Amino acid sequence: MKLLKTISFSVLGFISASTYAQEFNADLQIRPRYEYTNGFGTLLTPTTSHTSFIGQRSRVNLNYGDAKLKVKVAFQNIRTWGNVNTLGNSASTQNGLALFEGYAQYSFTDSWSVKAGRQSIAYDNQRILGGLDWANQGRSFDAAVIKYKGKTSALDLGFALNSDSEAKVAPTTPFATDFKDMQYAWYHTNIKKLGVSFLALNLGREYQKTIAEIETNYSQTFGTYANYAGKKTTFDFSFYGQTGKIGKNEVSAFETAANLGYAFAPKFKATIGYEYLSGKDQASTSTVVKSFNPVFGTNHAFNGFMDYFYVGNHGGSVGLQDLSLKLDFPIKKVNLSVAPHIFSSANELSSTSDKYLGTEIDLTAVYKVYKDITLVAGYSQMFASSSMVALKGGTGLKDTTNNWAYVMVNINPQIFSSKK
Repeated sequence: MKLLKTISFSVLGFISASTYAQEFNADLQIRPRYEYTNGFGTLLTPTTSHTSFIGQRSRVNLNYGDAKLKVKVAFQNIRTWGNVNTLGNSASTQNGLALFEGYAQYSFTDSWSVKAGRQSIAYDNQRILGGLDWANQGRSFDAAVIKYKGKTSALDLGFALNSDSEAKVAPTTPFATDFKDMQYAWYHTNIKKLGVSFLALNLGREYQKTIAEIETNYSQTFGTYANYAGKKTTFDFSFYGQTGKIGKNEVSAFETAANLGYAFAPKFKATIGYEYLSGKDQASTSTVVKSFNPVFGTNHAFNGFMDYFYVGNHGGSVGLQDLSLKLDFPIKKVNLSVAPHIFSSANELSSTSDKYLGTEIDLTAVYKVYKDITLVAGYSQMFASSSMVALKGGTGLKDTTNNWAYVMVNINPQIFSSKK
């Protein structure tokens, strides 16, 4: 009941305010997703088995805007079906309401504005900074962003400072969630059909230098992303380097990727891609961090949908090479894609000289049921090599099948819109 009252009063309050507003709208998102996991994220072992569950995002987006000011508040509830019993439990945090976004953006001129508050931050192909929409909770930052937008170029300067609380004395333990402070600059320009971006990200993390001293060290991620969109041909390229320090350790890592797409017919497109993320030999004793970290990227969109790499795993490991081919085509009203990935390590494994890790095949189908309802389904299978077993443990192709399937319904209606 409290949850219902909170949403009702919030919506009513914004509707009342919209009497004086130029524009106000509200929309809902209900997104349940069934998943069958059988070796998702890592290989099955002789003592593990498949499972299935349904997760759901329920989100309310409230948007206000006039000539100078834009305000957005987005509430969401994330749950796994069954994690709160059928009688309900108002005291349970699993049944609670969370703020996904809550920001205001004020325009000083037609070109310059500032945006402050909790907000989703995503740039380019979301390899370094992404909204992580696949995850039910998504990703958002408490940040302030100075924004410039011209006819062919844009510049964002972002700042963030995190604390555990509003305590009036310094903490005695390091801030452990993500980062202590962040600054970044993102510049983008368009040259006809070519878009080019540059990103520089400075990330400060605290660590316990001595028993009595906490120190903040900074690592930097910097690089470029370019994409070309022609009538039939598309191309994108990225290169990012990382330097600085994480804790007491020096950082020296990089990533590079390229994708070339060609539309053989109006409804058939093929894209071949390659990505290299640096790593470290398993036997290496060096303290230098040589394994590239995608930082806040939407990693589920890269390196296969089964999330074997860089989705809460594979950090500080042997790096990765990913050779992929994606085919996009429709069958009647269903948009289909088939995407095989051939994975190899970027650096040496201890127990084998074979860098080939395995092949994953991803199948995805998208069908628009209704103007506000989209159905998405997928199936993926990992054909793991003995080198993957050596890297991650578990059992490979000869002993078991590692696969994953899901069905997701995205219901996203606009429930209110007013212009004054």
